[in-house]
Amino acid sequence: MKAVVLLSAGIHPRSGAAMPVPVELQAIALARRLGCDVVGIHAGQGGPAVEDCLAHGLDQIILLRIREGDDPLAAITAEIAAQKPDLILAGRRGQGGADSGMLPYLLAKACEMPIAADAVALAVAPEGLAVVQALPRGARRRLVVRLPAVVTVHESAAPALPFVYRDRLSGKIIETSGIAAPAPAFACETRPYRRRPKLIGDAGGSAEERLRAATEQKSAGGKLMVNPEPAEAAAAILDFMRRFQ
Repeated sequence: MKAVVLLSAGIHPRSGAAMPVPVELQAIALARRLGCDVVGIHAGQGGPAVEDCLAHGLDQIILLRIREGDDPLAAITAEIAAQKPDLILAGRRGQGGADSGMLPYLLAKACEMPIAADAVALAVAPEGLAVVQALPRGARRRLVVRLPAVVTVHESAAPALPFVYRDRLSGKIIETSGIAAPAPAFACETRPYRRRPKLIGDAGGSAEERLRAATEQKSAGGKLMVNPEPAEAAAAILDFMRRFQ
């Protein structure tokens, strides 16, 4: 099976230094655990944020040179048509660089492929690819997609492979000219945030129903877990903490 991982130029949220996007490194690890031949694709200017991915399990990166501000979709779509991979992996979101979480969905539409979001585990199935999705509050859902397909990876997936400096030096970067396409113009309005008033619900009903609605304590949500597996408990804790970031 041949897999392609879409790479973006990440930025450290505190220092502002260039760095690989962690969830994309997790995507590389998922492809490696499937036993795939993995190739990285980046449309842009490259740099350490992209090239350091070689040290986390990639043997080769295809760098599609496009001008700053160009839309990478056309260049990546053409390269996918040439590579003909069975699986395309991407992170569910970028990390401060010139990227967008919409790219995997636009790519799936352009290539006429199915897409599965927020994967935490992958396995080969007779019908195609078995995907375990991350749902709110630590829940999980299993589905099967036909190949070729696009899959976005969730931060709750297994950690990335460790940094190996020898692999960073031996990895190959193939540079080629990408298709130049201007970025689409979006009409949007920017204005200060304004807190919206809460809507008052219907006050109808009997006196008993109104008293019960005013005094009952509603659940704040959550999931009851009895003797969970360590990995399942850790995933639930991480999902709960991300709700308050």
